[in-house]
Formats: sequence, structure tokens, C-alpha cells
Amino acid sequence: MDYLSTIKQPILSELSDFDDLFTKSLSHQNGLLGQALEHVRQSSGKRMRPMFILLMAKNYGKVNEVTQHAAVGLELLHTASLVHDDVVDESRERRGQSSVNAVYNNKVAVLVGDYILSTALLHVNYTRNQEIVNTLAELGRTLSNGEILQLSNIQNKEISEAVYYQVIKQKTAAFFEACACLGAMSVGADRADIELARKFGQNIGVIFQIRDDIFDYYDKEEIGKPTGNDMAEGKLTLPAIHALNSTADEAMLAVARKVKAGTVTTDEIGRLVAFTKAHGGIEYAEERMWKLHAESLDFLESEVDDDSVKKGLRAYLDFVIERQK
Repeated sequence: MDYLSTIKQPILSELSDFDDLFTKSLSHQNGLLGQALEHVRQSSGKRMRPMFILLMAKNYGKVNEVTQHAAVGLELLHTASLVHDDVVDESRERRGQSSVNAVYNNKVAVLVGDYILSTALLHVNYTRNQEIVNTLAELGRTLSNGEILQLSNIQNKEISEAVYYQVIKQKTAAFFEACACLGAMSVGADRADIELARKFGQNIGVIFQIRDDIFDYYDKEEIGKPTGNDMAEGKLTLPAIHALNSTADEAMLAVARKVKAGTVTTDEIGRLVAFTKAHGGIEYAEERMWKLHAESLDFLESEVDDDSVKKGLRAYLDFVIERQK
């Protein structure tokens, strides 16, 4: 199934308007800054978050200028966070292309990220909607807190599923949660609807991150990062956490501690990946995803009336869980 075409169908004209505004926001006449922004723009993704905002807005009303500025503001905030994340994680690739810090250097990457973040704030201000301003501001705080929590968790000897969820709900899931809320807020949805939208967005965000984490256990260059990259960065994700906690294998727990300490070898990462796959880690993570998928279907049935929007959101939900990269 061509999920992306189905997702876009109800919002084709609105998405075109978004693309124009987003492209304009990442343009600059300054030589170095302009080049770096062009590099960022060329490596931008599928517009998953803006599409989600537009679909959620259309579910509760009519997409308008407030919706568009909120969508651009959030996508710019997301883009800035990726540029900064690559500096923090010392990543050389982003979506299969060289990261900004790899093409230029860390100083340029930080400043480019700051510029994009400032531009995000401008677009949020253009909404003239205090609730939207507060939501984006709180998202920025939540993302920073999630990043710090993840870094501090590397030093934590405990291998905890609860902490794993705490981290992703303050990182990836927070973005999708904000998308759902912003779409609803931009067209004047009431508090009860916004809260239902928030939970729907959070579920999609958790599914998205678990799927991303599963990718890291397979050797697929098209994903844009090497196998075991999370472990190389000191991160233990849901599949490994479950395999380790369900078996209490001392040898593998010792490897996990080396992952957290940053002293693990490539060979040891390979062994832990194989151990995770052999002891049900992938299956467990997929079960968690499908449970959230079922909860999300309930939202679509009870809260989405327009058939085209329902098809778009269903395709969105299915794409997030079924995607191959």
C-alpha cells in the first residue's frame, strides 16, 4: 500500500502551502549560513510531523494560517533539535547523508541549529495564539529534559523499561503529542478534544520510537545509521532491555554495563544484538507497538468523522508501525 499518498490525499493543497512556507523559512542570503541551511533542507524528511498537524487540524475544523505557522514552527524546532543532537551524539550521518557537523564543524552546526530554533520561535509568535506558544515552549523544555535524562541514564546502572519509556515520552513521543495538540488548538478545538488528541499523538510517538529502535538490530544501510549504533552511543533500547531483564544473563548484563560505560567493543555489540534477537526482544517490542496501535484505532473510530481524514490518519498510523526505515 502507498501509505504516503493516502496520508497526503486529504491535505494536498495545505501541504503544498506548508512546503512553500517551510522552504522560505530555511533560506538566507548569507553565504555560509545559506549553504548550511540548504544542506539541512536537502536532507529533510517526509514531513511526517507537519502532515500529522494538518490532518489533526482538518479533523477538528479548517486548516488556516495559524495551523500553517504552528506546523512550520514545530518542524523547525524538530530540525534544530536534530542538528544539535548530531553534535551531542557526535553523529556523522543523518538520514543517509552527512550531518551538518560532519560537513562543516560543531561550531557551525550549533549556530545553524540556534538560527533554525530562532526562526521557529518567530513562526510560533505569528500564530498570535498563547496556547500554541505555550505548547511549543513547553515542548522545547521537555525535549531538553529528555536529552539530559537520556545522558544521565547512561550513568545509571539500572536497566529499566520504565526509564526507557520516560525518556522517549520526553523526546520522540513529545513531538507527536505536540503535533496532535497544535492541530486541534489551531482550529479552536475544546479542551476535551485536545486531551484525546494529545493521547493519540503520544501513542503514535511511542510506536514511532520503538520501530526506530528495532531498526538498530538489523543491518540496513538505507536506514541511515549503522547496526548497533544506539549501543555504540551508550543507549539500551526496549528489545535489549526486555531480553536482559527476562533472562538475567550475567555475561550479557556485563556487556550491557559496558554499553552504558562507553567501553563496549564492536564484537560485544554484535553479541548483545544477537542475544536480544534470540531471546524475544524484538517480538516483545513489536507486541508493545501493536497494543498501542489498537488503542489508536479506537480513537479513529470514535473521534474522527470525515472519511478522507480517517483514511489519512489510519494510513499514518499504519505507516508508522509498518515502515521499513
